[in-house]
Amino acid sequence: MGIPERLAGRMSMAEQHEYLHSRFSRRTMIRGGAVTVGAVVGGAFLPGASAQAAVPGAARGAATASASAAGKVDGALVAPFGRHLAYGADARTGMTVSWQVPVAVRKPYIRIGAHPWDLSRKIEAEVRTLFTPAGVGASGDHTQYYLHAELSRLRPGRTYYYGVGHEGFDPAEPRFAGTIGTFTTAPAHAEPFTFTAFGDQGVSYHGLANDSLILAQGPAFHLHAGDIAYADPSGMGKKEDTGYDSRTWDQFLAQTESVAKQVPWMVSYGNHDMEAWYSPNGYGGEEARWRLPGNGPDSKNLPGVYTFVHGNTAVISLDANDISFEIPANLGISGGTQTRWLETQLKKYRGEKGIDFIVVFFHHCAYCTSTAHASEGGVRQEWVPLFEKYTVDLVINGHNHVYERTDVLKGNAVAKELPIGGTAYPETDGVVYVTAGAAGRSLYAFSADESYEGHVKDDDSVSSFVCLADGGREQETVAWSRVRYLDYSFLRVDVTPAGRGRLATLRVTGIAETGEEVDRFTVARVRSAG
Repeated sequence: MGIPERLAGRMSMAEQHEYLHSRFSRRTMIRGGAVTVGAVVGGAFLPGASAQAAVPGAARGAATASASAAGKVDGALVAPFGRHLAYGADARTGMTVSWQVPVAVRKPYIRIGAHPWDLSRKIEAEVRTLFTPAGVGASGDHTQYYLHAELSRLRPGRTYYYGVGHEGFDPAEPRFAGTIGTFTTAPAHAEPFTFTAFGDQGVSYHGLANDSLILAQGPAFHLHAGDIAYADPSGMGKKEDTGYDSRTWDQFLAQTESVAKQVPWMVSYGNHDMEAWYSPNGYGGEEARWRLPGNGPDSKNLPGVYTFVHGNTAVISLDANDISFEIPANLGISGGTQTRWLETQLKKYRGEKGIDFIVVFFHHCAYCTSTAHASEGGVRQEWVPLFEKYTVDLVINGHNHVYERTDVLKGNAVAKELPIGGTAYPETDGVVYVTAGAAGRSLYAFSADESYEGHVKDDDSVSSFVCLADGGREQETVAWSRVRYLDYSFLRVDVTPAGRGRLATLRVTGIAETGEEVDRFTVARVRSAG
């Protein structure tokens, strides 16, 4: 983004933000538009209150100009793209539909109904606009228009049909019928379901291929463990980021639409998702592009921290930038609030009737032997003890562009070996960690041989390192690296509930871009109540 390398390596996200805005003081980011809230009740829709979004004084003129420009555009010639879904705080009754338009349009909205031929209910959309001036990264002046429709009071376990549009582009018209999409809310009660996960996707053939394979799994939702689009190629503060290009997000959302328009695409934020121009914490751009559940401890500083429940499984998204020793641009931004909130959520879910499994996902790896980033000491220090205390069932990370899976761990050591096809019992054994960071970006390397299904090579002495608080690396020889696969891949998890006193299971499978199975194991837990 134009920060000299000698400065960027020593600057926090807030300092980088201030530097960029002092350098480009005559430019401003546009964020504003009409905000309208709509609600859906059991197939009937309740119109919500409408209010004008607060627009900073400096941006008011630009926002007005943007609205004026929309009046000059023939809406029939502007097609929405980049549709993506996200659960609300209650996945059974809430869903947000988000999308993008290439130019400003008038009166954007969503149509929704129980049948594709009945989209009579119409709800206005919220507009979030981003302006990136020439000189910030590689692109010239570029304005992006993101739209969001937050739906609440939906029926659990129900499929809805929707279409997004604006003045001149009505999805209910026959000529635009091909743009109609669907989504399904989480069920009211536990039932079998599948979800998928990966990290570090970006824009590439491999990213697109993985999307196609994921769609074929029929997932209820997808978890993206950070480093989403790579508009910021440097990963913040490592070197002069002259390569930043906001238009990469346009490409990414278009690439991902085939899946994300019908499968809730739940993201956490990685180091490449901190973009210094838009806000002091680097997440201003992300807040424009995504509408996440918003039930975390600090939505201002950590908008990517939240939780939701699907059936018998609780999912927690964390922001490891807050505790990363390796890349400290946002280190300590929550002041410990995130870790305290995490323990509160883990304690609540572990005691909640009807919740069998807790899945946690975030970017930086607790345990990985890749030669690039390896293991993050901040995660081991802050969160691993909590994962063990509350017997978290599965931890999913990205950051390292590989597939790697550990044995069952306690206290940074192997508590139980977990061979391919094996079963872990978290209540007594410990925690399993999976790095699924090979979604599309260039691959990294291992210091040891690969070992995966059909090509097993057991090695109880793998050399690696862990990133420390002083910025250094501590070398370590580990015995916990059970599966290592160095090609494009993703994670599939099949969740099967059970009756009281019987075993509920997570069947976890690593799937290569070729469709081959490279890993499989089961996490089992006795259903005690609910």
